[in-house]
Amino acid sequence: MKKRLALLLVIVALPQMALSQSESAVPFLLIAPGARAAGMGEAFVSIADDATATYWNAAGLAFQSKWEISLMHSNWLQQLASDLFYDYATFIYPMEGLGTFGVAVTYLNLGTQVQTAADSPEPIGEFSSYEFAIAASYGTLLSKNSAVGLSVKFIRSNLASVSVGAEKGDGRANAFAFDLGYLKRKFLINGLSFGVNLTNMGPKIVYVDADQADPLPTNLRVGFSYQLLNDEFNKIRLAVEFDKLLVRKYEDGTSDPWYKALITSWTDEDFNTEMKKVISNIGVEYWYSDLIALRTGYHYDEIGKVKYATFGAGLRYSIYQLDFSYISAAEGHPLSDTMRFSLSIGR
Repeated sequence: MKKRLALLLVIVALPQMALSQSESAVPFLLIAPGARAAGMGEAFVSIADDATATYWNAAGLAFQSKWEISLMHSNWLQQLASDLFYDYATFIYPMEGLGTFGVAVTYLNLGTQVQTAADSPEPIGEFSSYEFAIAASYGTLLSKNSAVGLSVKFIRSNLASVSVGAEKGDGRANAFAFDLGYLKRKFLINGLSFGVNLTNMGPKIVYVDADQADPLPTNLRVGFSYQLLNDEFNKIRLAVEFDKLLVRKYEDGTSDPWYKALITSWTDEDFNTEMKKVISNIGVEYWYSDLIALRTGYHYDEIGKVKYATFGAGLRYSIYQLDFSYISAAEGHPLSDTMRFSLSIGR
């Protein structure tokens, strides 16, 4: 049974192939929602101008003046299994004089697993595995061009609903976390935006007992975007983003609490190695007459050896927007041919 739980954790962590990111629990929180952002190589923290700001940067909610609902679906890691899927739903609502509020639900279905005895490979039953998070977000303006945002979330991990051998616990656990974001438009020059988001800060998650608790995937995103062209019919935006997991885990299996790891995660190895752990994302988005969008991007993770190009498209009509993204990875890569579909409705 322990081997089964380990396999599930590997499957969830595959999108974040870096060794450091395998050191945290519930890495599904790092799966990027929104086909629009995914098509731009996941470089969206400094844009965050739609409902998915509840994930990318809650500060972006403050600049939005209309309600919007966004839904996304993706068949996940099709190279490994046919019954895995990832869903994301979010709703935002601005309230004049108060700011903009949002809620979001993230759900990762891990399919049906076979239960085996602790001392035998013979199957003795089946169980369903899944993980989800429910978040509430808020963004408010500090000035005309700057804003801050906060998200709080409840996390549920249900890897197995049966006991793990002789251990006291099983494969189920709950956790709480929060995100903090900042977004600055007209940063130094017109057309340039700066965004930063610190996510998944909270107590460790406990599956079996407190001595074996695992840290949440606390993650830092820093990015810039620039409006290269903005006329009546054509709009082009460039974006770049840098991400780093802020987790400090030791060889004996223990780890620092999140507030300490904000510092120690930068000092556990030499400077060059720490810089190699930073994931780079770059993206570009082109809109024609606010009707049709084309997107592309690139994701580069040196330590995890994850390198792939992304492509996307969007179609907007009235209050509806449909977005699609595609990952072009090396043959045999678990993320190869991954597609995301999003539908947004807002006015």
